[in-house]
Amino acid sequence: MTNTTTYQKLTWPLFLELIRLPAKAASLLPFLFGTLYAYYAFNEFNWLNSLIYFIGQMSIALFVTGFNNVQDYYKAKDLAYRDRDNILGREHLNPRRIMALMMFFLVLACAMGLLLVIRTNLILLFIGGLAILVAITYTAGPIPLSRMPLGEILSGTCEGFGTIFIAAYVNMTDQLPMAMFFHGWDVLISFNLAVILQLFVVGASFLLLDSGIMFADNICDLEQDQRNQRYTLPYYLGKRRALKAYPYVPGAALACVLISILIGWLPWLMIVIFGLIPLVIKHVRIFLAKQDKRTTFNTAIQNMLAIDTAQVVVLAIVNGYLIWRNGR
Repeated sequence: MTNTTTYQKLTWPLFLELIRLPAKAASLLPFLFGTLYAYYAFNEFNWLNSLIYFIGQMSIALFVTGFNNVQDYYKAKDLAYRDRDNILGREHLNPRRIMALMMFFLVLACAMGLLLVIRTNLILLFIGGLAILVAITYTAGPIPLSRMPLGEILSGTCEGFGTIFIAAYVNMTDQLPMAMFFHGWDVLISFNLAVILQLFVVGASFLLLDSGIMFADNICDLEQDQRNQRYTLPYYLGKRRALKAYPYVPGAALACVLISILIGWLPWLMIVIFGLIPLVIKHVRIFLAKQDKRTTFNTAIQNMLAIDTAQVVVLAIVNGYLIWRNGR
């Protein structure tokens, strides 16, 4: 007699839960902002490069979430978590098949990345390669990054600012922020520090809000993470100090927007975003009152969606006006 495991078929509803579809806005909104900002600030837009990057970025976003679920399933020390909370264990999904599907998304993302390198500059190979390395080692390897107090910083930097930077980069030809050139055996690397600083400051709100989602997630999962030997930033801060620090995340994001407006790197119309402050405060208070993955964690996502979507909409309106004015 042999013991065989009966796995359930991966249906569309399960797939959407596996990849956490609502969280994909954390990748889509920075992409839209970076693309729109390239036109607003630098008057450059390349629709084909943007389409290629969109496919690659969303593919890597799908890979990361699904891959993390598989790694969490295999590395779980708490069997109750593995069988009850992890979607693979709860829904009896075949981890090998899920991993194969995630590898398809990874290959697709790499293929799109190589195509963009050919169409732009070689240095994009190293930027994209570093981002993919972080995505893989986030939950894989002997010491996954997610089990260290680095998750918030890396997720925000890669998925928030990194997406904006590359989305703007693939549209720019006259003012490349970074470039690599070969002259015989000499390799020349150039940095446009002014453009890099500008992109970093205007993208800082996305970085912070994306990090805030991970921070809220780790606060909710603090006890569960300890049972699974994941020692995230809230573990080192302690829950009390983590909750004290949490309200400063959206506050700092809004401060970065204000600084960008005052410097002139964002349009004055962006000031309408500060009308969201009462909503942001409400969501923060709800989370501080109770930290629960199923009932209050979504307030962090709602704050990110509200602020990021508002910035994208304002830039789209301003760009539409600029196109109309230039076409007159």
